[in-house]
Amino acid sequence: MARFFITGSSDGLGSMAAQALIKKGHEVVLHARNAQRAKDASAACPGAEGVLVADLSSLTETKKLAEEVNNIGPFDCIIHNAGLYRGGIRRNDQNIPALTAVNTLAPYILTALIEKPKRLVYVSSGMHYSGVDDLSDLDWQKRNDRDWSDGSAYSNSKFHNVLVAKAVAKRWPDVQSNALDPGWIPTKMGGSSAPGNSETSMKTYLLLSTETKETGKYFASSKLKDPKEGTDNEASQNKYMELCEKITGVPFPQ
Repeated sequence: MARFFITGSSDGLGSMAAQALIKKGHEVVLHARNAQRAKDASAACPGAEGVLVADLSSLTETKKLAEEVNNIGPFDCIIHNAGLYRGGIRRNDQNIPALTAVNTLAPYILTALIEKPKRLVYVSSGMHYSGVDDLSDLDWQKRNDRDWSDGSAYSNSKFHNVLVAKAVAKRWPDVQSNALDPGWIPTKMGGSSAPGNSETSMKTYLLLSTETKETGKYFASSKLKDPKEGTDNEASQNKYMELCEKITGVPFPQ
């Protein structure tokens, strides 16, 4: 059996994935944004090993979370599931939009700082096809708040999740690093009218976190799928990693 750490696992897809892994006999450590959500996470997954608390919209808390994960590690697989969608720009104490911090920067920080696992799973979305390959203002320091769009920012961040999966796969050939589209599932984020099937989504999570030998790929419905053109651009991958290092102050270990 293997040991897993799943970000954003107090509810929704992260909690479902944790429950599916625990049911198969794996050890799972959960993550929640605050103490109340940690209680919710524990209640939903009574077989979990524990819950770590950190608000990933704070770069400081994200870095501290990496330390805490290493203190109780190692882990066989890290699933980067946490994500924000709606709610407006909501800049953090470093003037970075919360969505950007959680969706784009946190996966980079945690990957760079947590002891290297055997597998890395980055939860992207089919909305990444609407993302743009423009990294000129990744942390929104040059643009005005009124230019913000939740949908566009989310799509761009999901494009970044595919970029990081592919970039890490090239830098760490001994790690299976992949991205997945979980589908539009009826969760708090997806809404009750979402047409997707959670069982199908969980099969994809389990495939990437326990079985596949592929790396640097994008999956949907447990099958390989071509991601948006541009995610395979090595220059874009390198630029993304360089910008994340500059913004966060966290170098990526080679």
